[in-house]
Amino acid sequence: MLTSVDTELLKVLADPLRLQIVTLLAHETLCTTHLVEETGARQTNLSNHLKVLREAGVVETEPCGRFTYYRLKPEVLDALAGQFAALADTARTHADSKRSC
Repeated sequence: MLTSVDTELLKVLADPLRLQIVTLLAHETLCTTHLVEETGARQTNLSNHLKVLREAGVVETEPCGRFTYYRLKPEVLDALAGQFAALADTARTHADSKRSC
């Protein structure tokens, strides 16, 4: 059985700004204004990245008046970490396997 990692999620998290956003949201729920201040990114650019993270299921939103707060969904990262752990276990199990040429 082949173990695979969610490549689409990896692509989403591979972007440096999105990874920075995820790291910030791991510490607290923030609105776009806070994220602009913390990252130095333009609001429109940041909103586009947040949309990608939201569509990938990495973050969820919470409306609060005229602001939208973003919260990290840790279970998504847990699932990804689990996929990597399974891949590492497979590598350990088959460490002595070598295909002959």
